[in-house]
Amino acid sequence: MRKTLALLGALYWTAVLPARNSGPDYSAYERSLPKDQQMLHALDRLTYGPRLGDLEAVKKMGLKKWIDAQLHPEALPENGELEARLAPLKSLSMSQDEIAKNYANPVAQVAAALAAQLQQAQKGNGAAAALPVNPPLPATKAVRNPVPLKNLTDLLPPDQVRVLRNGTLEQRRSLLAKIPADQMDDIVTALPSNVRNQLMAAASPELQRKLQLASNPQQVMASDLSSAKLYRAIYSTHQLEEQLTDFWFNHFNVSLEKGADRMLVTTYERDAIRPNVLGKFRDLLEATANSPAMMFYLDNWQNVTPPPPARANAKGKQAKQATRGINENYARELMELHTLGVDGGYTQHDIIEVARCFTGWSINNPNQGGPFVYNDNTHDKGEKVVLGVTIPAGGGKEDGEKVLDILATHPSTAHFISKELAQRFVADDPPPAVVNAMAKTFTDSGGDIRAVMQTMLDSKEFFSVGAFHSKVKTPFEMIVSAVRATNATVDYAMPLANQISTLGQPLYRKLEPTGYSNANIEWVNSASLLARMNFAMQLGQNKVEGVTVDTKKFSSTPQTTAKQLLFANASSQTLDAIAKSLAPPKPKKNEKPVKPTPPAPGLIAGLVLGSPDFQRR
Repeated sequence: MRKTLALLGALYWTAVLPARNSGPDYSAYERSLPKDQQMLHALDRLTYGPRLGDLEAVKKMGLKKWIDAQLHPEALPENGELEARLAPLKSLSMSQDEIAKNYANPVAQVAAALAAQLQQAQKGNGAAAALPVNPPLPATKAVRNPVPLKNLTDLLPPDQVRVLRNGTLEQRRSLLAKIPADQMDDIVTALPSNVRNQLMAAASPELQRKLQLASNPQQVMASDLSSAKLYRAIYSTHQLEEQLTDFWFNHFNVSLEKGADRMLVTTYERDAIRPNVLGKFRDLLEATANSPAMMFYLDNWQNVTPPPPARANAKGKQAKQATRGINENYARELMELHTLGVDGGYTQHDIIEVARCFTGWSINNPNQGGPFVYNDNTHDKGEKVVLGVTIPAGGGKEDGEKVLDILATHPSTAHFISKELAQRFVADDPPPAVVNAMAKTFTDSGGDIRAVMQTMLDSKEFFSVGAFHSKVKTPFEMIVSAVRATNATVDYAMPLANQISTLGQPLYRKLEPTGYSNANIEWVNSASLLARMNFAMQLGQNKVEGVTVDTKKFSSTPQTTAKQLLFANASSQTLDAIAKSLAPPKPKKNEKPVKPTPPAPGLIAGLVLGSPDFQRR
């Protein structure tokens, strides 16, 4: 195995990263791909990788009609298999209030309950109501009893306890299916947390939910988000919509790692990002600006007009000045990352003025998952000048909305957004011609994202030799495309999410507002190389928990298996490296040669998935 990794590793560095030129050369973007490669290229870029039968489906429909269907997902029936996998992930469909009630930190819930009681008491005759010294925790589904009601050995015979603790996947699955439902709640409570985790892959979706809630209810939302993202990328027929949801969430990044955002990211992706990925950029911009997740992540909920200077008392001493005031974080990232770009023509003065416009845009009880609110009492009512445009004094929430108008229609925004889309879907260094054409469409259409995407997809640059296989897959793209290529069945997605995290792209947990990079160089390093190859070998040989691959459909001939997984012929370098890896070791002196045996198809599949050819899209 070490020899295998070394051979493929040497290939990886020379084959995955393009050669560095002294200057930009866009001549390859003038040459069109052959028709059959155009279809594969469209599947590589607009989906999370082709599945068995996808190429034939595109050929039958016609490439233009297939692209049009992806650009209009509302008319494309969704995969019922996906809907069945999403159904148990209850937090995905909860309102923000329901999420707060079911998953908020119990200690924070108690504090909020006490505050509410005190506020209610103060509305009366001024006498404080009697408050409990040790109030009970709120009655929510997320709060568990830390003391097991019964011991596991009281509930099951010793042989079944042994299966739960140390059995194989199939043994555990068989036993769990036999246990009566009315017994299961007590068993789940009595299980040690490590055994609960071990049972996840063998459990039904309903039982997985119970195991998660019993082990760590605070992590259920994160698990639901990651699982849903993987299920959608793997099973959805709306593949371009999923690609764009990932793109725009990354563009307007927020992180589960930052405090209250743990409770706010679910509704942020569902209500702010997902409905707008093919709509007007101005609507998407406002949806993120009005999101409590964004307001908390970039600290605008703390952005208020500074109080007037404290007056001196009779002895000439000034009272202590309040520390709250203007917070520039959101204003800066709004211009640098969300709209104009770092070279978009704004100044530090513009940042301050934009921050003033967004004073009062806040959150009601952020640590309880509260909604977005506008507080006019903390809004700066003075005149502001943003990018040369005067915003008159005396305004309110509309000051911030005017800023969004200015930024959404600015030429720098049209170019910056177009280039970012082109970097995701065309190449790391997209030709200026396609970026300029996209920017013109952005301006002419009032920021219509679907129209901008159509311009890109109609361009000669998109279906060019220069664009073909010019991008290196991110960890998320690599793992999802491997699952799709093998036509694997995923019954439990979290082991895949953990693999993606190991590769350096933990889902929903990028702490910096920049989001994850699209550049090839960011994803090619020695640690990532080894981890990608290890995952590929595990998947090919059915060693990824919760994922099942039918290895019988693969051939023991590398060329055949490579074509099955790459949907094209493998490069001669990849086939040579695989052949050397599979060759039996040379016998030592006086040893008889070992009779070669046909390699296992799953092993060959793993080698193909770990090859440089598969890392490109």
